[in-house]
Amino acid sequence: MSSSPPRRVALFVTCLVDLFRPSVGFAAVKLLEDAGCIVEVPPLQVCCGQPAYNSGDRASTKAIAAQVIAAFEGYEYVVAPSGSCAGMLSHHYPGLFDDDPKMKARAETFAGRCHELMAFLVDVLGVTRVAARYDGTVTYHDSCSGLRELGVKQQPRTLLGSVEGLRLREMRTPEVCCGFGGTFCVKYPEISNAMVGEKTGDVAASGAGTLLAGDLGCLMNMAGKLQREGRPIKVRHVAEVLAGMGDRHAIGEGER
Repeated sequence: MSSSPPRRVALFVTCLVDLFRPSVGFAAVKLLEDAGCIVEVPPLQVCCGQPAYNSGDRASTKAIAAQVIAAFEGYEYVVAPSGSCAGMLSHHYPGLFDDDPKMKARAETFAGRCHELMAFLVDVLGVTRVAARYDGTVTYHDSCSGLRELGVKQQPRTLLGSVEGLRLREMRTPEVCCGFGGTFCVKYPEISNAMVGEKTGDVAASGAGTLLAGDLGCLMNMAGKLQREGRPIKVRHVAEVLAGMGDRHAIGEGER
């Protein structure tokens, strides 16, 4: 960990965490506070705008982005426990305002302060170890946005390597898409189902008892398929395990 970590970090909770898995948000806060940060959750934050953006509704996306930027101004860093949301904030917001130089400048400043949780802990704060224990064998899925947009690959594995009792067993194809893709699974359900079926087969073949990832959308998609297939594999967000909260019920269990 660096000797002088940022003092003020805003947590972008994400819609799925807020509505389906709040424990991921609490885990993110714990990890950030353990790393020396003061964490705040701006109350006026809203969706990052991905559903509208992916559906081609740029007008609604711009309105959402403007509200998010306003809600998070004044913070040193904005951190999200999701590669897809962090990618939206850091990579796509500036381009929404190409016709508005003043707003584009604000969006660029905002984008430069946005980070995915695992990358922020390792690359910005220099964290290499956590104080957690998880007894079991896990496998890790590299979510598309985190991997391809943000370069999140080794960071979660570095932190998982410090968890007592945890054994990481890689899948044959950890970088292959699970078929969720936000609106993709709604537009192309047959293709999405085939893709997630291949993914859960790879998860099961790894022999791991727990599946981890850094994006809740991917995790919910894979958890649902594993459940329908009758595979007794636990599913958790990587932050939950790193924060020592991996003993709560798995994603997809007890939340309906």
